[in-house]
Amino acid sequence: MAEVVLKDVVKNYGAMFAVNNVSFTVADGEFVALVGPSGCGKTTTLNLIAGLIPMSGGDIHIGDRLVNDLDPKDRDIAMVFQNYALYPNKTVFNNLAFPLQMRKLPRAEIDKKVQSAAKVLDITHLLERKPRELSGGQQQRVALGRALVRDPRAFLMDEPLSNLDAKLRVQMRSELKRFHQDLHATVVYVTHDQLEAVTMADKMAVMNGGFLQQYDTPANVFANPINTFVASFVGSPAMSLIPLEVASNGTQTVLQSSEGWELPLSPINARKALAASTKKVVLGARHSTLKLAKSAVPGSVPGKVYTVEPTGDITFAQVFISGAVVNISLEPSVAIRPDEMVFVEFDQERIHLFDGETTMALTL
Repeated sequence: MAEVVLKDVVKNYGAMFAVNNVSFTVADGEFVALVGPSGCGKTTTLNLIAGLIPMSGGDIHIGDRLVNDLDPKDRDIAMVFQNYALYPNKTVFNNLAFPLQMRKLPRAEIDKKVQSAAKVLDITHLLERKPRELSGGQQQRVALGRALVRDPRAFLMDEPLSNLDAKLRVQMRSELKRFHQDLHATVVYVTHDQLEAVTMADKMAVMNGGFLQQYDTPANVFANPINTFVASFVGSPAMSLIPLEVASNGTQTVLQSSEGWELPLSPINARKALAASTKKVVLGARHSTLKLAKSAVPGSVPGKVYTVEPTGDITFAQVFISGAVVNISLEPSVAIRPDEMVFVEFDQERIHLFDGETTMALTL
């Protein structure tokens, strides 16, 4: 395996930049997920690493080689796609063997590599079947096996689980994670599903509009989003964001709403808010950090229940606060109804503050 390094990579189509000066390093044996909404540039970035489309600028290294001008077949990578691209008339064994046969390896070596890959992926018992006789999860394992037998320097995966049903997708997430752990493989994985990225990846590259927004461990991206886009994209439900203004009521720094209520800030949060480029500040909070009350308590703000979503072991409430929809998780025993007036309490140690003008996180 090998590290993959992107430096100032650009792909533009005239005035439209699909990938705009993207730089990051995938360490040897690391699993990195490229995540973001449709059209953010993640698949284009993967295709640039693979050499399937030409770059407009920048450099890509795989291991110690600059691969800018190398054809895909010479980059020593293996791709796994969302459509498994298996040969329907070939057995599983021959699907796995095909890329090795194209390289004209000896028959004994082909057999050894196929059997080894089949054992790793627990598909030895499927080797004589054809793709139409396999479930979606089994076909996905065969597609992985076909990549594995090539012993590549890096695996590139483009939304490989998107064709599976929800239950099978959860199972395959675990299997992909185990595949990575067992082989210490270098993996670059594209997904629009941030839950896949959070559960499987060592690091996440969050993209939007062709730009790399944040590159860090899933835990750090979740805990310390760099801007409002990352905050609103990563997490399920996403972080709630409320546009407010910073002000002083004479003795305290507060966040003020257009409706007239004020939220006093702790000394640390006050310093963060006062560092904003204008008076506009966005208050962010995760659903699990909020408390809901039927009457006003110190540090709470008024809201109106929009919807209530029981899920069994937890209930989610969406509450209108100053024009924003705020997600709150509740115990199932809490009885609230749509259009009910409530009060929401914010944990000062776990709120996030963003510059309302630049959208960047406010820090000390």
